Parts: sequence; C-alpha cells; structure tokens
Amino acid sequence: MAILQKLPQRRRLILLGLLSAALWVAAVGQMHYSVPEEVDKGSFVGNVAKDLGLEPLALAERGVRIVSKGRTQLFALNPRSGSLVTAGRIDREELCAQSARCLVNFNILVEDKLSIYSVEVEITDINDNAPRFGAEELELKISETTSPGFRIPLKSAHDADIGENTLQKYELNLNDHFSLDVRNGADGNKYPELVLERALDREEEAVHHLVLMALDGGDPVRSGTSRIRVMVLDVNDNAPVFTQPEYHVSVPENMPIGTRILTVTATDADEGYNAQVAYFQEKTPGKSSEVFELKAASGDITIIKSLDYEDAKFHEIDIEAQDGPGLLTRTKVIVTVLDVNDNAPEFYMTTAASSVSEDSPPGTVIALFNVDDRDSGQNAFITCSLPENLPFKLERSVDNYYRLVTTRALDREQFPSYNITVAARDGGNPSLSTDAHVLLQVADINDNPPTFLHTSYSAYIPENNPRGASIISLTANDPDSDHNAQVTYSLTEYTLQGAPLSSYISIHSDTGVLYALRSFDYEQFRELQLWVTAQDSGDPPLSSNVSLNLFILDQNDNTPEILYPTLPTDGSTGMELAPRSAELGYLVTKVVAVDRDSGQNAWLSYRLLKASEPGLFTVGLHTGEVRTARALLDRDALKQSLVVAVQDHGQPPLSATVTLTVAVADSIPDVLADLGSLEPSADPDASDLTLYLVVAVAVVSCVFLAFVIVLLALRLRRWHTSRLLQASGSGLEGLPASHFVGVDGVQAFLQTYSHEVSLTADSGKSHLIFPQPNYADTLISQESCEKKDFLSAPQSLLEDKGEETFPQVKFLHNMLM
Repeated sequence: MAILQKLPQRRRLILLGLLSAALWVAAVGQMHYSVPEEVDKGSFVGNVAKDLGLEPLALAERGVRIVSKGRTQLFALNPRSGSLVTAGRIDREELCAQSARCLVNFNILVEDKLSIYSVEVEITDINDNAPRFGAEELELKISETTSPGFRIPLKSAHDADIGENTLQKYELNLNDHFSLDVRNGADGNKYPELVLERALDREEEAVHHLVLMALDGGDPVRSGTSRIRVMVLDVNDNAPVFTQPEYHVSVPENMPIGTRILTVTATDADEGYNAQVAYFQEKTPGKSSEVFELKAASGDITIIKSLDYEDAKFHEIDIEAQDGPGLLTRTKVIVTVLDVNDNAPEFYMTTAASSVSEDSPPGTVIALFNVDDRDSGQNAFITCSLPENLPFKLERSVDNYYRLVTTRALDREQFPSYNITVAARDGGNPSLSTDAHVLLQVADINDNPPTFLHTSYSAYIPENNPRGASIISLTANDPDSDHNAQVTYSLTEYTLQGAPLSSYISIHSDTGVLYALRSFDYEQFRELQLWVTAQDSGDPPLSSNVSLNLFILDQNDNTPEILYPTLPTDGSTGMELAPRSAELGYLVTKVVAVDRDSGQNAWLSYRLLKASEPGLFTVGLHTGEVRTARALLDRDALKQSLVVAVQDHGQPPLSATVTLTVAVADSIPDVLADLGSLEPSADPDASDLTLYLVVAVAVVSCVFLAFVIVLLALRLRRWHTSRLLQASGSGLEGLPASHFVGVDGVQAFLQTYSHEVSLTADSGKSHLIFPQPNYADTLISQESCEKKDFLSAPQSLLEDKGEETFPQVKFLHNMLM
C-alpha cells in the first residue's frame, strides 16, 4: 500500500481497478470488471481469456467477440493478450450523470459453442470536474434598511463528480458586513446563503465586492469561484416569496412538446417596480435545462424536448424569482417522469359562509368541503393544511370531509376579511398539492365608540359676530362600519346667564359644525366651556365626549367714557382754577377716562383738541393731566376754554371729547375783580355782553351791600355791642356751594379746596379766602364732593323767626358767563 501511495493518482486508480477485477468472482455466465473514467484508449480492463478459461490466442480461433446492441461500443478485445481494453475515451458523467454507480453491460459471444456471457463493467469516478457556478458574476441589490440576519440565497455551484470528488463546501472572502451559511437540502445538495451581519449604509459604502468559492473533496482539490457585487439601495426590503418552497410535478413520458406542465408563482410584499417579479431558470450543467423552458413573465414551465423515461426518471429545475431592483429567492421544481398518469387532489366545496360576525365564538364552522384524489393507495392519501398565524383550523371528518372552524374571536377593525388558502397534498412521491381559497368577510358589530382626534378643543370668535356664523368643525372617527360608524353630534345643555346654551350655540348633528345663534358681547362674557357628545347609530349606541373652550375676541365697539370732569346737570360748564402765579408744568386738573374694551382697544391717549389760547396748556398723552405750558401772564384772559379728546387704539379708533373752562385767578374774589376790569372786546357782541356783566355786577353789589347794612343795623339794635362783635368775629362758616355758584364744575372745583368766608358789617372789609390746597393734584370723587356743603348760612343769623333767611348768592355764575 505504501508503494501505491507513491504512484501518481491516475496509475493508482488503474491498478486499483485491476486488483478489483482480479478479486471479483465471476458468477455463472457473468463477468464483472471495474475501470476508472478518462483512461487512455487501449487501457486494460480485465483478462477475458483467463475468465473464460481459454488461451489468449484461442479467442480468435473460437470466434470470441463482443455483441453490440447498436450503441457505441466502449470496449474491445485484444486478440493477442485476450484482455478487455477500452475502445476510446470514457466519461462517467456523460454516461451516468450523478448516479451512485455507473454500470455498462454488454455480452461476449463464443461462436463455436454459441455461448453468451454477460459482462458488467463499473466506471469509477475520478476528480476530473471542478465545481462550476452557473454565473461567474452575480449582482445583488439590497436595501440599506435591511435588518441584520437577513438571508439572501446565492446561486449554487454544480460538480459533475460524485462522492468525495463532488462539491463539499463553500467559502466567502472576509468582509465586515456579510457571512456565509450553507444549507443542506433534502436532496443532499448544499445551498449557500449570504447572511447580513451588520446594517448597511449606502452613503458610507454603496457597493460591496465579495468572492464565493466552491471546493470539492478530490485530491488535489478543485474549486470554482463566483464574484458577487452587492449594490446597496435605499428601498425594496422584501424579496419575492414563492407560494411553495418546492414544487413537485409528475409528467407522463408521452407528453407532447410545448405542453405547460407547471406555473410557479412568487409574490413580493413591496409595490410598484419593487414588486415586479421575473422568473429565471438556472443554467446547470445537466440536461434539464435543455428539456424545459421557463417563461420569465408568467412563470410557466413548458416542455421543449421529448421526455424519455429510460433516459431520465426525473428532472430538477432550479428557478429564481427576482423583483425589479434585484432581490431574488429560489425554489426547486422536481419533475418526475412516469409511465402512468398521475392526478392531484380535488376540492369539492359542500358549503362555505361568505361572512361571519366578529363576535362569533371559537369553533364557528366557516366551510365544509371534501377532498378527493382519483389515484389509489398511498397516492390517494390526502393531508390538508392551513397557513400559520390564522385564527382558523381544520377538523377532519369521515370520507375526507373537512370542516374549517374558527379558533379565537375575530376583530373586523384589525382584519376585515380573510383569503384563506387550504392546501391539500396527496401521499405520492413526489406528492402533488392543490390549493382552495375561501374568501371570508368579517361582519361588523358596534364595539368601538366614536373618538375625537384631540382630548379638548379651543375656538375663537370675535364679538358682534353675525348670527349663524360657523365657529369650528369637530370630527369624531368610528372604526366600525355602516350604521355603526354613523356619528351624530350634540351639545350638553346647561344654563348660561339665565338662558339655555341652545339659545347661544347650535351644532349640526351630521357634520359637527358649531354655529353661533346670537351675536356675542365680549363685555358680557369672555369664555364659554362646552361639552360636545359624539354618538354612533349602533344598537346599543356608543358615545364619547370632548370639551370645547370658546373664547370671545374683543372688538373696538365702546367709546371712551370720561369720568372726570363730569358734565354738570344744570346746563352750565365746569370750571377749574389756575392761579396767575402758576409756573411752567403746574397741574391744573386731570381728565380721567375709561374704556369698557380690553387690550389695545382700551389703551387710551389724550390730546388737546382745541384751546381758546393755543400754547398755554398741554395735556399728558397717557396721563390726561392738564398742565401749564408756560408761566401765566397778566395779559392772559380770565377764562380759558379747552377741548380735550380721549381716543383709544382700536381699529378703527373711537374717541370722546370734554370741554374744560379754566379760570385764571388766585381766588374767587380775584375772579370777580378781574371780571370788572375786563377790557371791552373788539367784537360788538362781546362788548355788549361785557357791558351787561359790569352793570349786573354793580347792581347786585349795591343790593347786596344795602341788604347787609340793613341787616347789621337791625341786629345792632337788638343785641348788645359785645354780642354783635362776637357774632361779627365768628363770620359765616360757609354757604352752600349751590347757593354760591350755579355750575357743578365750579362746585367740584370748590370742593377740591378749603374755603374760609368772612363777612363783616363793613362791606369793604368782607373777604373770601381760598388757601392753596396741599392736595391740588388729587381727584376727589363727585359723590364725596356732593355730600359736603362748605358755604352754609350761619345759624346765628337765622335765630329770629321774623327775619328772612340769608338770600342765596347765585350771581357768580352770571358774572363769569
């Protein structure tokens, strides 16, 4: 054996064949030999003369020859040595493909005895074929969103040798993203799969170059390579999926050419171009690719060459389904050539429900059907199955009757319908199958209430809106169907300021649009909180609520309201006092106004609209304070008339005006004195008025002085001199302001300051004192002013019953006007 190991492989195989032939014992009329394939012509196979018990030279004399049946003779007899030798090149793969044993049978005739001997020569395999891929270059396209663990079937290699000389393993070059996994098929072949180990990033590396190597087990080892180029795509993350992992079909050998024997179907979960599936047949080194044709568009497999049962009992067709971008999957079609006809199972649907309620209990019968196979024996033994993860199961009854029943409660909102595929497979080898499809609709029940998109809503509407204006549209969705999904809307009723809410707001029951039934007033209320109810039309109905906050937006619909100075009720004009000693910036009075609006609409500004003497007074833009713009001069008129405008900042702005009369004097007597010294006006009407005033003042003064003198004389005659002096020393505590002036404006002015009035018997010494107040800039409310009467008649002057009441002094208003 050591000597054999040192010999070359070819010689070693020849010697092993010779030794095997020598060790075989020939049976009666039969001889066995063994020879390796690919030996040279004339190579020794066996010693026929020795096995026949003849001398080598006697073979020709006795007419020993090989009997041929018309086939090409692979062997010949050497007449000189009496040995069986090869007549030419012998290729085991051409003779027997991948059969486990390759036997060549022929007969040897001995003519003189008319004896026939059977000869069986086994052709042994040598490693003369390297693994070969159907395509040396393969391009794959894979989405960068593909998760690690994703598998991509690769094109497998084929080796025509058998045993250890055939394909043994695959190897993949080292890389960072992919690994290789080899799956052992049911037929004993090895199928490589590319496994994604790390997520891809097309922006980082758009193309990956891989090398797949297939190795056999011969000595020396032979190999084949396939270059793989992986293109990284942004989309298409689903490869086509065949309806069956492996197809089996049996075909009679007399099937005519052009007959379609099978249609393979693969579906792609993607859509559009990524779901366009095309079918390709792998070109394997065999005869199957020459016998069948696969339509790329339809997946139809047709016969293009006559079948021969004696030549091949079955054919394997490797089929790839590839979508538009290039992802592919593989399936295998096994075509069994039969001498007899075969039949697939057939469905006979007895009854099938088209719909079932989603609240049906588990065990509800959906369909009842029978499956029959016209074959007999094991080929007629039928098993039915359903796809996994479906809420259904099959229950077998007698005579191949099956019931399709539910296994759990159904949910129409999750799966409104089911296309149930029932697969029936017979017990043949290979088995045939038939699919039946049951389309089941899930009927709806009212198990879902309407739901709003948000938990609460807010809406805004300007005040003074027109009646019937739409405010907001609310929508609630109901996942049920038909009347169970018909939603109606309503408002929760309550009372708002003594009136029902329905008198303010209404909602369209079908569309959910809210309408205003009244014109809202921001000053009346600014916010409404509503509850909207959405209810479906199921039985019983289901509903849900949502809150709605309705905010009223302010508009500039209120003019500023002037609080001070107020307009007198007796038709006169209010008067303010400005001493002649007032310097620049002296506060004369303050205009106070409010606006019932809000925000910018209530932001007020003040301006001097008109003045009898421009440039003498200014008005604060935001404070409303009336101050002197310069020092008062003697030439300034006694009475100054000012028109102050108050305006808000709304759009459009609204305004109000007030007229102020300012008396320029240090005290009331000064006012009277200044009135007497007024120069005649250039205007004739103004001169006449001044003349009338002077005459009136003189007459009233005379009457008043006469009255005081008479009164004092009467009192001196009745009382004692000391009593009279005491009475004259106390003076008058005050007269009612309404008796002194007839204008509420002057009254307000007088109430703002402290007053002291003294009257003596000597009218020339009577005086009125108006001291400067320490609160001149403070505005006193009108109500507090009206309750105080600083000029009331002295009680001591009214004690006598027969004497008249002190006359009311109302001449100041007439003199000032």
